[in-house]
Amino acid sequence: MMAYLTLEDGTIFKGESFGAKIDIMGEVVFNTGMTGYQEVLTDPSYCGQIVTMTYPMIGNYGIDEAISESSGPQVRAFVMRELCKEPSNWNCRETLQEYLERYNIVGLAGIDTRELTRKLRDKGTMHGIITQVPPSVHQIEEMKVFEVERPVDKTTCAKKYQYCVGERKVAVLDFGLKRNILRSLEKRGCGLTVFPARTDPQEILEGNFDGLMLTNGPGDPKVNTEIIENLKQLIGKLPIFGICLGHQLVALAMGADTEKLKYGHRGANHPVKDMQKNKVYITSQNHGYTIMSRSLPACAVVSHKNWNDQTIEGVKYIGYPMFTVQFHPEAAPGPEDTAYLFDEFIELIDRKRRS
Repeated sequence: MMAYLTLEDGTIFKGESFGAKIDIMGEVVFNTGMTGYQEVLTDPSYCGQIVTMTYPMIGNYGIDEAISESSGPQVRAFVMRELCKEPSNWNCRETLQEYLERYNIVGLAGIDTRELTRKLRDKGTMHGIITQVPPSVHQIEEMKVFEVERPVDKTTCAKKYQYCVGERKVAVLDFGLKRNILRSLEKRGCGLTVFPARTDPQEILEGNFDGLMLTNGPGDPKVNTEIIENLKQLIGKLPIFGICLGHQLVALAMGADTEKLKYGHRGANHPVKDMQKNKVYITSQNHGYTIMSRSLPACAVVSHKNWNDQTIEGVKYIGYPMFTVQFHPEAAPGPEDTAYLFDEFIELIDRKRRS
């Protein structure tokens, strides 16, 4: 069955429909990872987005729920050049097609993903709509103004829960977390309590936690005004490590500003330089916004830079037990070169406990 991807500039891509046979709209983005499509599908930071994979064949090792980064797919639709219908992997439990059908997610294969990716790189991220027949004028106009309102509210947990026990008590503010963040802290001896995104900061302070983890999440960081105000009451009170959206929200709480990137950073092969170590690492990334360097407060020191476009990838705050990074040290998918940052967070916690 044929389906159509229409971009807001009028470009139409015709391909083969699989998964859910419904019309869906969203922000069209691309991911450059060669593998890790299941982790991409289940990353809550993709809430509201139609994700295109640049690698030509997707689905060749099937699906294994054990490696999902959340409870199910978070994307609005999944686009690729070729769908592998007969995967080969000893861990495969079902095909990608079966998986998307089970979760009612739209899939589109057989389009020229190179052309689509070049268009998004040249013109920037665009809205799009996937339809089973050519879209109507009304659908195109509706697609151009499509937004997911307060996406963090759709990806955060409904109520707090204890993930594990450990030597160090760490609170986790869930903006749409990836499970490997929790696993990375657990194996370093942390006991984790996960809180919804809009938790009253006083509840966290009264919990006598040794540290606070701020997770990844979807959307424009500036719309999270309540969360930003809450963070202002937590900063300086306990050691903080922020990843992705957590990184951006801390910057906004400290008086900095953010802006949208032309087409974002999404993939598992982005070079980032640790300015202190004078070493470049390959990182996993998924974000469409960045901190504006000229807006940083005097206490902020840029700790990491993207070596492709020189955007800020990490910040340390002098005088505060706090640091943040834009990329994903927990990987999943991608290289684990920067997992040392979790060790630095543990060291920060232990120094605070000894003081």
